[in-house]
Amino acid sequence: GDLTASDTLDVCLNGVDTVFLVWTAPLAAAAPALERVAAHARQIVLLTSPHRTAHPFFQQPNGLRAIHAGVEQLIQASGLRWTFLRPGPFAINCRNWWAPQLRNGDVVRWFYAEAATAPIHEHDIAAVAVRALCDEGHDGLEHVITGPASLTQREQVQIIGDAVGRTLGFEELPRESAREQMIAMRFPPFAADMLLDAYQAAVGQPALVTSTVLEVTGAPARSFRDWAMDHAR
Repeated sequence: GDLTASDTLDVCLNGVDTVFLVWTAPLAAAAPALERVAAHARQIVLLTSPHRTAHPFFQQPNGLRAIHAGVEQLIQASGLRWTFLRPGPFAINCRNWWAPQLRNGDVVRWFYAEAATAPIHEHDIAAVAVRALCDEGHDGLEHVITGPASLTQREQVQIIGDAVGRTLGFEELPRESAREQMIAMRFPPFAADMLLDAYQAAVGQPALVTSTVLEVTGAPARSFRDWAMDHAR
């Protein structure tokens, strides 16, 4: 099925009563797609973002935030039972952003070394999603999920160095140089600007840390060190 072509969704949704949704299409496609979902399913769990969280990192104006807010409003009006998952920054972004540099040297050249986040292990996002999909008691809840500790980007690079057995450094790039590098890495310009604004807002203050993973799953959130060891190869 294709989320932007709602008439392709009925066959996919036949016999489905619960949907886990990651929205990657334009907002204009959401209303017809969700109408088809609501014709079949009773429950939806949406992987969204913490754009409603009272923390400057998540309050930057950007197009993705507007899309997430629009999809959420449509789901709330659909009559479906719903749960929203609001993960903070994914720990695996570090691999996607920094591994190419670290294959060729011991220095990460990136932006805002002192910006702090609480990166979440992708396994913990999945664990919370499973509980929301399979257990009672999650209807109408917005689960804000983070890793267990506030860490600057410089500290994250040091932890990765420990995991791979190397002493790694962080060279902070000026904003415009960082933007040029990101665009060379195939970031769309709007995404580069969105990340730069968010990380600039996070400099000099601790990241938002929640206990939601423990509360929902019964197990504490995995640390960034756990994540680095899991991805050392």
